[in-house]
Amino acid sequence: MALVIFMGVLIVAGTTGLVAVVIHRLAHPQSHAAALGATAAPLPPMSDRPVLAREPAGTRITALVRQSDTVLSIALTGGGPDRILVWDLARGTRLSEIDLVP
Repeated sequence: MALVIFMGVLIVAGTTGLVAVVIHRLAHPQSHAAALGATAAPLPPMSDRPVLAREPAGTRITALVRQSDTVLSIALTGGGPDRILVWDLARGTRLSEIDLVP
């Protein structure tokens, strides 16, 4: 019986703590983002010229991940082995390529 009462108290305490954290974050949204280092830095301007990666026919982009302000990782599949391109956004050139051979 004591264990059931103890577990009930833990549930109430956990729920109260969760509600308090949500209310605090709603009241102070910027303080948590700044503490984590999340800043809204402006993106560098991209040129109006098209980006040509010169990949074989049948190549598809499966994922895009921004690594920094000027570096983008592009996961490609098809048209050969799966690979990851590391792309320089400022210059519009390929920095490196990683082949994912099983």
